[in-house]
Parts: sequence; structure tokens; C-alpha cells
Amino acid sequence: MDFTPHTDAEVAQMLKVIGVASLDDLFQAIPEAFKIAGSLDLPEALSEAEVLAYARSLSERNSGCGALSFLGAGAYDHYVPAAVHHLTSRGEFLTSYTPYQPELSQGTLQAQFEYQTMVASLLGMDVANASMYEGSTGCAEAALMAVRQTRRPKVLVSRAVHPQYRDVLVSYVGHDNVIEVPFDGSGATDIAALKAALAPDVGGVVLQSPNFLGIVEDMQAIADVTHASGALLVATFSEALAFGLIEPPGNLGADLAAGEGQSLGLPLSWGGPYVGFFAVKQPFVKAMPGRLIGQTKDANGSPCYALTLAAREQHIRRERASSNICSNEGLCALAVAIHLSLLGRGGMVRLAQWNHHRAEMLKAQLSSLPGVSLPFAGPTFNEFVIRLSGTAAEVTARASTRGVVPGLDLGRFFPELADCLLIAVTEQRTDADFDRLKDCI
Repeated sequence: MDFTPHTDAEVAQMLKVIGVASLDDLFQAIPEAFKIAGSLDLPEALSEAEVLAYARSLSERNSGCGALSFLGAGAYDHYVPAAVHHLTSRGEFLTSYTPYQPELSQGTLQAQFEYQTMVASLLGMDVANASMYEGSTGCAEAALMAVRQTRRPKVLVSRAVHPQYRDVLVSYVGHDNVIEVPFDGSGATDIAALKAALAPDVGGVVLQSPNFLGIVEDMQAIADVTHASGALLVATFSEALAFGLIEPPGNLGADLAAGEGQSLGLPLSWGGPYVGFFAVKQPFVKAMPGRLIGQTKDANGSPCYALTLAAREQHIRRERASSNICSNEGLCALAVAIHLSLLGRGGMVRLAQWNHHRAEMLKAQLSSLPGVSLPFAGPTFNEFVIRLSGTAAEVTARASTRGVVPGLDLGRFFPELADCLLIAVTEQRTDADFDRLKDCI
């Protein structure tokens, strides 16, 4: 079947313009071994309705589709009000989410300015940028920034930081420059081990709180140890809702805060897109990667917004650029700003309190079951670890036959925790959901 949308006459005309005699001549640079002989073996064309029905049938084959899920680990099933999708879908936002000509995108710039203000307040920082691609690259960019600011090449990262964040960190900073610090029996970063590893060539320490195991870290103590050595503290996170309840990193000594904002307005969607938060204390503003929106006045003295400190460094400095981040997750950042506006400060606190309350309720119920215990004693927010009498893989397999995803098998990332499940609880999980999970454990 010929899928080319052009007539033979149109093809001949195009070949003539570019000075090529035939299509074979056009593609002669491609080795014959990589060319397809004859036509593709494809089915007959379908109508739009038939294509949608076919795609729907494929999606229904996903084993996790429609299952009751207690997964978290960086992706959280929070309720997103319909107004968020409705407003982000307006043409004024949807078609201009990246302001390449900022003076013509005042509405978008104002929305991103509001987003920056909310993120800085949420994280206890002075200034936030207009967003990063997602949490892991934001974390890595923050670590690179710490290295540049201190002129020290090494970065310490807690083993309790999200494993995928650690992988991205290694890709950015370099395997030889990233040193892992273990977590202790409480599930929190081992402060004594951290202190011992803080050599003169360490420029930054990366800490997650709540960490990957759900534990709320003693960030102030780690900040004090980090600063005493002359390094900077990078606070990362995957569940931003936690800061509606626990003290934000900027209030606990963190110099930079960078993590994931998915839980504040973005639905689960098979891996993204997500949005990276990035905020710093005032002394580090000029070294921030990404876009920064500032408020100013126009020629008539009226308030307006403009890109600030945006040198488009990847165009100007190229190989000497401090970062290759040139855009931002504008539409996702807008969703976060709308969601936070709908929640309000009081709503944010109440939602965080409800998540914590429900998680503590399920934690108590599960830990009372025969063969189930809590391996870590540290405080948690809405995510926690349970230890089983068998392996987590066995429980996960058994639960899947009942349409339940019981949590994350920690043996995937920590071999010594193969008998442990990481369980997340949000406001979406009901008492009936708790009962279904308990039947599977």
C-alpha cells in the first residue's frame, strides 16, 4: 500500500528542485541492508472510530490498568479537580506554554510568575525558577550547581534518595564523583557515616525527605554537618504534598531544593509528563539553570512580566554553559499553580493532614497482621515500608490475580529488602481499599 500523500508529478517536481533524478538517488546514502524491499506488511486502513476502538482494546490489555494501586515511589494517585484540566486546556495557555517571545505572552508569564511564588513559599526558599523537566533532572542540576558554587567536584548522596534520582545524578555528575552514604536502622541517612565522608573535595550533599523509604529525615542536623565542612545541602523530594505538613527544606538549612511536583495537580499517566521544582536561597539566584520570570513595569508604568537572567546560555556559551536546560514544563507548571490556587494554604494543610492520618491508619492495621512488621522506626508522611514473612515478589504476584497492586517490591532496588513492600496512601484510598489490600498480604 502506498502511503505517500503526494502525486507522482509533485514528487518529480520536488526532486527537480533539490537536484536529484529519482527517489533511489535521494536515499542512496542509506546502505541497502537497512532498506525495506517491497511494501510494508500492514493491514488495511481504519476509520477514526475504528482506530480509537483498537487503541482502547490494546490499553485494556495492560495488567495494571484499572487495578487498585498502593504504589507511590515518586508517582502519587491524588485527586485532581476537573477545573485544572479545563483551565490548562484553554487555547491561550495550551498554545503558548513556552514563551519564546515573552513580551507577547503576558498571561503565560504571569501564571508562571505565580507558580514560582507558590513553589518558593512551599519549599521555604527565596526564589524558584519557572520549572524543570521533572524531579530527577532537577535534582541533578542542583547537584551540579553545588559543585560549581563550591568549586569542589564530589557529591555525597544518601542511599535513601530515590534510586532513579541517584542514577540520573551519576549520569550528570559522573560515576567517580558521586559517593553514596548508607541509611541506618531507622531508615534515615546515617549521619555519622555522612560526617566521615565529608572530605575537603565534597561540594554538595543530596538528601531526600521524605526519603524513598518514606522516612522524614533530620534535615537540620544534616545541614549543620554539611555546612561545617563547607559544602552545600541539596534537598530533593518526590512527594511535594508533604510540605503541607512537615517543615519545608529552606527552613531547615537547605541551600537548594529540587524535586518532583507531580502530586500537586498532575494525574498519573504512565510515566509523565511531570514537573520539576527548583528553588534556591538568595545568594545562588544568578547561578540557577532554567527560566526565571520577573515582574517589572512597561513603558506606561503598568505591571508586566519578563524573562529575567535568561541568557539562553546554551546558545551563547555552548560547551561552557552551566546547564543545557533551555525550556520548562510550562503547561505542567500551570497545572500546579491552578491546583495550589484551588487548594489554598488551608486546603494544602488539611489535605496533607488527611494523607498522613490515612497512612498511619493503614500502617497500624497492616502491622497488626500475623507475619507483618515495620522494619523502620522513623516518622513517615503518607508512605511507609512493611516487612513480610515471605518475599514481596510473592505477595505482589498473588495480589495481582485479585486486581491489586500492593505496593513496590523494594527488592528491585535494595536486595536486603526483598521481603519488604513500600506502600503509599493518598486521599483516594478508602476503607474498602484497605480491606482488599489486607486480604492480599
